[in-house]
Amino acid sequence: QLVESGGGLVQAGDSLRLSCAASGRTFSMYSMGWFRQAPGKGRELVAGISRSFGGTSYADSVKGRFTISRDNSKNTVSLQMNMLKPEDTAVYYCAARATLSWNPNDYDIWGQGTQVTVSS
Repeated sequence: QLVESGGGLVQAGDSLRLSCAASGRTFSMYSMGWFRQAPGKGRELVAGISRSFGGTSYADSVKGRFTISRDNSKNTVSLQMNMLKPEDTAVYYCAARATLSWNPNDYDIWGQGTQVTVSS
């Protein structure tokens, strides 16, 4: 089970930190992704972190602004979002699978999502 937290309403240029808490004892065996879905759009991967070595991947739209990290001792994955823009407004979800994939259909473990709204 995955539970996201940390969303909210902020102004452009502000920062937010999202967290995803995982239950179970096998968290370190999963690669983790942060996805987002804006109204009327498909779900897209914004950042992912692999289970081994913690390698990271980012969507071009968030490179240099977002940072994904994980703490396997606490079963958490975080997304630090800086310099937020109105186009970052979306519901953000964390998801887990054995290996990273950019395709949301490849994931079968999802959190419930947390809303991020960035006003201009």
